[in-house]
Amino acid sequence: MPVSPGTAPHNGPEWGPTGAAPGSGGDPADVLARLGRSWTWLLGSAAVTLVPGVLILVWPEATLHVLAVVVGLYLLATGVFRLVSAFARPGHERLPGLLLAVLFVLAGVLCLRNPLQTIAALTLVVGAVWIVSGILTLYTALTAEDLPHRGVLIGVAALGIVAGVVVLALPVESARALTRLVGLWLVLLGLAEAGMALAWRSALRGASRRV
Repeated sequence: MPVSPGTAPHNGPEWGPTGAAPGSGGDPADVLARLGRSWTWLLGSAAVTLVPGVLILVWPEATLHVLAVVVGLYLLATGVFRLVSAFARPGHERLPGLLLAVLFVLAGVLCLRNPLQTIAALTLVVGAVWIVSGILTLYTALTAEDLPHRGVLIGVAALGIVAGVVVLALPVESARALTRLVGLWLVLLGLAEAGMALAWRSALRGASRRV
């Protein structure tokens, strides 16, 4: 679930075609900010969500242990992507992204712990993460200034909230059923994030043409 990579790239030659600021210095925060603004970074985040979903769907016989490991690795990787994307926001707007990154990392660690690899625990972790991340993303979409394609980000946030509610609300009594449910929502969320990345690419190219 992406947090917006930054405000609209409307500052003329400051922005390159990938969202980078070519004239910036080597400060680590600036490097992370340039990377987080890149549409390819958002697309990579989408792939991190989509690929595990596809793997889970084509491997429905996976045990609960395997599912927990795949979901845990997905959450950890997503946390890294969210951390970098948070630096693309202005300093005072980074907090939701940083909170989201911490949430994904902690949830990933919990999923990889053997005592929590039960259907109920895994369902609770995944559902709660999707709901909270959806709410934080929705908050960013509604409060960020000069945000291009705001409706796309709102749609992605709403999809995450719905995914979390469905996972928590539906009674899941077997690992196979949970595998199908989580895999389906990962694919849908991955496709939505890919759409967000392409929308951001469109905004960057539009800014480049105006320059």
